[in-house]
Amino acid sequence: MTSEAPWAVLRRFTEARIGLGRAGAALPLREVLKFSMAHAQARDAVTTRMDWKSLEDELAALDLETVLIESAAGDRDTYLRRPDLGRRLSPEARQRLAALAGASPELLILVGDGLSSTGVAANAAAVIAALLPLARKNGWSLAPVLLADQARVALGDEAGELLGAKAVVVLIGERPGLSSPDSLGAYLTWAPRAGRKDAERNCISNIRRGGLSAEEAAFKADWLLREAFRRQLTGVELKDESNFLLEAGEGIRALPEG
Repeated sequence: MTSEAPWAVLRRFTEARIGLGRAGAALPLREVLKFSMAHAQARDAVTTRMDWKSLEDELAALDLETVLIESAAGDRDTYLRRPDLGRRLSPEARQRLAALAGASPELLILVGDGLSSTGVAANAAAVIAALLPLARKNGWSLAPVLLADQARVALGDEAGELLGAKAVVVLIGERPGLSSPDSLGAYLTWAPRAGRKDAERNCISNIRRGGLSAEEAAFKADWLLREAFRRQLTGVELKDESNFLLEAGEGIRALPEG
């Protein structure tokens, strides 16, 4: 057995950089190049503008109406330097949502570019497609899906408050790592309103190929939302116990077909 063999076995179970080897006192050239590529992909995930038209088409195929809005950040440089502006709607977005107010939907889904447009493009439509039949099964009324440019998580609080939504799910690109530039996060908040704290929402993270699948994420979101509607809260007081259903055999395969 060579010295590489134990590391080769372990690499099957992790994307972490382990057992890279060395060339003299340095890393092998192949590993240096892989690291440089991963760094470039992470930078691209942060800086590349989201193609909202493509996502609009995917959601239209699910018979979902969409509304494009934006935060008060205005542009990417401002968004990265001023996180507070990414948490607030632009005046134009507020006017757009004011025209939709009055329906008071039970559930609002907001998709934000966040810190990884790559993660949103790769995963958002699949998560919504998996969550949609569960929301309909539960009888929740839905608002048009909001597609938010230059968005932070808390943007869903103000949008949900304006629309009178009982709960909001924010699907947003997560800060990329050097092995996961395409990760999506889902943030669930009961009774959204401006000023909500992060401790008042639940998070489902690492939704991506190689991480949590869209179906698994929808399964967890459905459980958390049903508990949120029942107990009228989210956050640190609502613990994710959906895994107990999996252990009891009531898992993802038992979910209704699209």
